Amino acid sequence: MTRILVVDDEPHIVSLIERALHSEGYDTASAADGPQALDLAQEGGIDLLILDVGLPTLDGFEVLRTLRSAGHRMPVIMLTARTSTRDTVDGLDAGASDYMPKPFSVAELLARVRSRLRDRAEATEAVLTHADVSLDLLSRRASVADEHVELSAREFALAEQFLRHPGRVLTREMLLSRVWGMDFDPGSNVVDVYVRYLRTKLGSAHIVTVRGEGYRWD
Repeated sequence: MTRILVVDDEPHIVSLIERALHSEGYDTASAADGPQALDLAQEGGIDLLILDVGLPTLDGFEVLRTLRSAGHRMPVIMLTARTSTRDTVDGLDAGASDYMPKPFSVAELLARVRSRLRDRAEATEAVLTHADVSLDLLSRRASVADEHVELSAREFALAEQFLRHPGRVLTREMLLSRVWGMDFDPGSNVVDVYVRYLRTKLGSAHIVTVRGEGYRWD
């Protein structure tokens, strides 16, 4: 279950947010000050953090900077009664994913929570890896055994199809449609040509010819 940490020194705000999150099926934890928030966040298992700026002992900006410098990448939605542009900029520069002024709409906060969780889910799928081959879908970079390999746009798109469906036979018709946007042309050997390119660059053992059907990534 998705777990969200709510950090605010006003108990009624924590209660309001937790009730709303529970109604959406989320699990929650809460903290009333900066040190407690850091302890809970650094224990692990937190998928998203709702963080007030004006905390006692250690403010929200410092909590966020500490978490980011320690390598914690969970989405953070900051809440603040401060309305200046400078404060918003400071929060975003510290590593906030989103920023909401108080008073806030609970419905809007929930919408932003859903959006940030979607962003996180998409980010986790941004790198496809199988055996020693990795494709970074955001930077469009490929690597074999951690060594960068140059792929053309078509080669990358073909490799992506294979890594999304390892062990599955992909026919030439399917690959022509998904990579080139073409209907099947029995006279075209473009798929075979690009498979040969990929075998040279990513390793010949990865792509197996399935006679009479197509290719399979092993």
